[in-house]
Parts: sequence; C-alpha cells; structure tokens
Amino acid sequence: MILYHGSNVEVKEPKIMIVDRTHDFGSAFYLTEHQDQAEKWAFTKFYRNEGGTPIVSVFDWDEDVTGVKFKKFDDISEEWLDLVCKCRSIKTYKHGYDIVKGKVADDKVAETVNFYLEEIITKEQALERLKYSKVNSQIAFCTEEVLKHLKFIKSYQVK
Repeated sequence: MILYHGSNVEVKEPKIMIVDRTHDFGSAFYLTEHQDQAEKWAFTKFYRNEGGTPIVSVFDWDEDVTGVKFKKFDDISEEWLDLVCKCRSIKTYKHGYDIVKGKVADDKVAETVNFYLEEIITKEQALERLKYSKVNSQIAFCTEEVLKHLKFIKSYQVK
C-alpha cells in the first residue's frame, strides 16, 4: 500500500516524534492513504514552522506483516472518541497498538472533542456532532519496530 507523509522537510527515515503537543493516536509517525491530504499537511507544516519546503515523502507499506497489534477504526465511534480523548489529554498515555488507522481529529473535530473533554457536551452529543463531519484518515505507526516495514520510495516538493 502506498502511503504519504506531508512535512516541511523530506523524510527518508521515519521516526516517532515525541513532541510537546498531543496527537490523536499518541506519539507516532503519521501517514495517510490520501495524497491530497498529505500535500495540504505539507503546506500546513511549512507555514507553522515558517521554513523549509512543503514536501511529501512517499512510502510503501506491506499490510500483510504478521505479529503487529493493529487497530482500525472504519468510522468515528465511541471507541475512537475514547482513544482520541485519552491520547489528546494524557501526553504519556500508551494504548498498546503498533499501528492505529482511523479518522483525523482536525480543527472542527478537535473542537467537539475538546467540548466533550471539558464536559460542555456529553459523549452522545459529541458522537452526534461528529457523525456529520467529513473527516480525513490517518495511519499512525506507533512503535519503532513497525517503522521498519515502511519503505521510502521518493519525495516531491508540493507546488
């Protein structure tokens, strides 16, 4: 399977980045199946970091690797919301999966997640709001071991 990673630098050797801010599925190397999504993210990283070049790095991933703890969310669900809330509110939270595939909590979705975390809305209200969101997908490689199954193909500058 071809996967894309958008950034402001070329990434030939993926690494799990431990950063100050929280992410949907915790500390991981994040990719997507959607080239246009990676290109938009490359511009986002370029503008946020005020430098570099918007670049998409392209990888091949063998989905049939055995022995991997893989969690796949086909849609936004109560289980997805619980995991995202834990990962976004507890920086040190470890869910135990090697790879997590699911929807992206972008700015609109993150707002709903934050309302739920702050107890402004209930879980049921959050899920009702989220089911109408058009949400992109992401694949988080959460352990160094699974990163070995990503093969760098090429990178290109986004124009």
